[in-house]
Amino acid sequence: MLDTTTNDQVTQFLNEFGAALTTHDIDAATAMFVDDCYWRDLVSFTWNIRTMEGPDQVRDMLTAQLSHTKPGAWALAEGETATEEGGITTAWITFETDVARGYGLLRLRDGKIWTLLTSMTELKGHEEPMGYDRPLGAKHGAGKGRMSWAEEREKEQAELGYTTQPYTVIIGGGQGGIALGARLRQLGVPTIIVEKNDRPGDSWRNRYKSLCLHDPVWYDHLPYLPFPPNWPVFAPKDKLGDWLEMYTKVMELNYWTRSTVQKASFDEDKKEWTVTVDRDGEQVTLHPKQLVFATGMSAKPNMPDFPGMDKFKGDQQHSSQHPGPDAYKGKKAVVIGSNNSAHDICAALWEGDVDVTMVQRSSTHIVRSEPLMEIGLGDLYSERAVAAGVTTQKADMIFASLPYAILHEFQIPVYDKIKEVDADFYAGLEKAGFQLDWGADGSGLFMKYLRRGSGYYIDVGASQLIIDGKIKLKAGQVTEVVEDGVILDDGTKLEADLIVYATGYGSMNGWVADLVDQETADKVGKVWGLGSDTPKDPGPWEGEQRNMWKPTQQEALWFHGGNLHQSRHYSQFLSLQLKARMEGIDTPVYGLQEVHHLGR
Repeated sequence: MLDTTTNDQVTQFLNEFGAALTTHDIDAATAMFVDDCYWRDLVSFTWNIRTMEGPDQVRDMLTAQLSHTKPGAWALAEGETATEEGGITTAWITFETDVARGYGLLRLRDGKIWTLLTSMTELKGHEEPMGYDRPLGAKHGAGKGRMSWAEEREKEQAELGYTTQPYTVIIGGGQGGIALGARLRQLGVPTIIVEKNDRPGDSWRNRYKSLCLHDPVWYDHLPYLPFPPNWPVFAPKDKLGDWLEMYTKVMELNYWTRSTVQKASFDEDKKEWTVTVDRDGEQVTLHPKQLVFATGMSAKPNMPDFPGMDKFKGDQQHSSQHPGPDAYKGKKAVVIGSNNSAHDICAALWEGDVDVTMVQRSSTHIVRSEPLMEIGLGDLYSERAVAAGVTTQKADMIFASLPYAILHEFQIPVYDKIKEVDADFYAGLEKAGFQLDWGADGSGLFMKYLRRGSGYYIDVGASQLIIDGKIKLKAGQVTEVVEDGVILDDGTKLEADLIVYATGYGSMNGWVADLVDQETADKVGKVWGLGSDTPKDPGPWEGEQRNMWKPTQQEALWFHGGNLHQSRHYSQFLSLQLKARMEGIDTPVYGLQEVHHLGR
């Protein structure tokens, strides 16, 4: 490296790296990575979401993809300055491939690449009509018989799915389906979102009335249309439902409400799906080229099968069907489970003058929302971050640039600090008999979420009720349900007029078994999890979320979802993959996930 400014050093490095790639000198390019390097690619090189760990995997990927990708134009991103801290040089970069433009984040250590994030931002010749390229909208001048905007929208909605076919069908109209639908709309991909509820946003409205977002507003924006600056930090469910309904109208999404997919099958010869939809009592057959399951991690309830459930004389509900406390004032309730939904429901029942007991079957990770926001997310998602110039895109990219293989190393100090700050809070929970954990390696909430999707609660008030004994707590396993309550494995009987099973949700893979067939579900394999060999996330190591936002073993079948942050961020990369296929762009996939007989 030349002894010049950090910017000049990075520019020289990028020139050398780009030259090695242009001349297909893969050995020279690979030699520019440290031994413990990570290259995370979001579609631009691999047409996949893939992390290459170590120089050997980098070499293998380049050998397979370089002739197709033809990368070039590596440069510091316009207006950005490279920084150096603690021996690590960090730089925002731009680059191009043969068919796309990209944006990335580079970290150098000892003059070589330690981490590299490359992401596709747009397809050449198929850029989104935004900014200076936005549509005119109004039709100036005169023309006989021309249609207004409203008439054109009515025509499109009347024809799509009937006289014209969508290129993509999205099953599920929650935040995931809506975010992806908005991206595809902008890219000109004809898409229908199929949703069983009466209105967009009802997937939130129809849940228990105390539900609210546990993630802060800065983390939860949707594509193109961020929440306004006066939006509450933690949005109540009905307010979020109204926002989602408004969003679908403003973004002109073709959103079929009161519609249920009955069956789907893929024709290998025609390379298209046949999707049978009950649209408010009318059977409609669609023939999309691509099918996306956006049914959500919280969409297929896990209902337990305890002995005696058929004998219970009170009400029994999965947490997803729980209406709230109004009908149970003065009665007794038992909530089976101790994660987010269980806490929210217990708190609401207590507020509604219900005698409520939480049954904790396994240890749970608890973190209060305030330190989570300040210590865990504040550098990226907060007013402080906004003031420092950290845009939502930058925050998403910084977060994405930390490979899953080492992400826990960055998370452990965060939760050690939270543990220290909230020592009295955790002591109070333990004194109340609550069984706490911090994840398999002490890395806390987000790693638990990534590895298994459950096992935690972001505290917005229920924990203090447990500490104060207002929410009763009992640890143990349910052995039997009787006419008037629940029997635990230590012989304790908990009397109940209401039992709520806050027992979580199954994999989205289960919807494939239901709507396509079990053979296809098995072919695709497990959805979600990293293969970390921690509880509920069996190996082998995948290094990315299994089957999410990327090609699967079943051609033209995709999964999209996660929290609002993931729905926003990863919808960009899934939409570009779908658009490329619609336009006939060659998309050679590198590193397609193997199936290890994990099933659902």
